[in-house]
Amino acid sequence: MKRLTITTSVLVITLAAVSACSTTGQRVGTGAAIGAASGAAIGSLSGNAGKGAAIGAGVGAVGGAIYDQNQRNNNRNRYYNNRNYNNRNYNNY
Repeated sequence: MKRLTITTSVLVITLAAVSACSTTGQRVGTGAAIGAASGAAIGSLSGNAGKGAAIGAGVGAVGGAIYDQNQRNNNRNRYYNNRNYNNRNYNNY
C-alpha cells in the first residue's frame, strides 16, 4: 500500500510539473511518463519493474523530443509552404 501511494504521488507531481512546461517540455515529459509506465508494466513481468521504468522513461523522453522536433519542422514548413513565394503568378501582374 505504501508503495502504491509513493508511486501515485510521484506520478501526480510529474504530471503537474509537465503541465507547467513549454510545449517541448510537455512532449518530452509526456513521453517519459508513458515510457516509464510501459517500462514498469513490461519490467514487472520479468521481475524488475524499476529497471524497466527507468529504461522506459529514457526511451520515452527521447521519443518525445524527436516527436517535438518533427512537429516544429512540420509547422515551420507549413508556414513557408503556404506563402506566395513559390507561386508562379505571384510576381506576374
